[in-house]
Amino acid sequence: MSEPVFASAAIAVYLLLTVLFIYRLVTRGQGLSKSRLLMIAYFAIILHAYTLYLRLFSGDALDISFFTVFSLIAWVIALMLISFAWHDPIENLSIGVLPIAAFAVLLRLVNDQTNPLSHDLSFVLEIHIITSLIAYSLLSIAALQAILLYVQDVQLHNKHAAGFVRSLPPLETMEKLLFRMIGTGFIILCVSLISGFFFIDDLISQHKTVLSIGAWILFGVLLIGRWRFGWRGRTAIRWTLAGFAFLLLAYFGSKFVLEIILQRP
Repeated sequence: MSEPVFASAAIAVYLLLTVLFIYRLVTRGQGLSKSRLLMIAYFAIILHAYTLYLRLFSGDALDISFFTVFSLIAWVIALMLISFAWHDPIENLSIGVLPIAAFAVLLRLVNDQTNPLSHDLSFVLEIHIITSLIAYSLLSIAALQAILLYVQDVQLHNKHAAGFVRSLPPLETMEKLLFRMIGTGFIILCVSLISGFFFIDDLISQHKTVLSIGAWILFGVLLIGRWRFGWRGRTAIRWTLAGFAFLLLAYFGSKFVLEIILQRP
């Protein structure tokens, strides 16, 4: 079966799941159970994974073009979110993540742009690529968590908690989940940056590296502030979103300008 078939199926299941999660949210738990929805989500993730396999490994070289990398990162984020949702109450984040994953699959499907990279990669480079993807995915979920935390904090302070906010865990639980993700993502980002020093020439002049280091500093300050001064609430949210903005520019900013705007590989 061709890529369009699997891609179309993945998009359809992602969007269907989004509707089902929204229905379960507004009806306060009615409809399919959380476990069944998560199992269906794994099916969509498998379909998505196969479309990535066809793009990444079907030729003589890996395709690391903008749309393929975007689809790959969206897949990793969806996989990690669904996996975490089994034991943490974060399944409502899927309402934001799954449509993005569907959009990423669609963009990759309708765009023929490629940027080949040799399969013959060094072990350190493979570690760098894998840890970069994992760190970005974890911190992306943390950014979504921070946005939800902000909405929850505003509505609770205004004493006007809507149905969506009432369905969320308590603020204290949300903050613990947020810092757990940030802490884990920060450690993996450290590994990514350290491994990058082994093979990137003129490291400091690389825009991606400078922005990644900026994000690392922001998340590091946030974790120190949490440990030393008990930072929480809107202070933690601002630092989280600032750090994620740096990562977003690092991973996609220069790649978007070069490949999409300037049409360079």
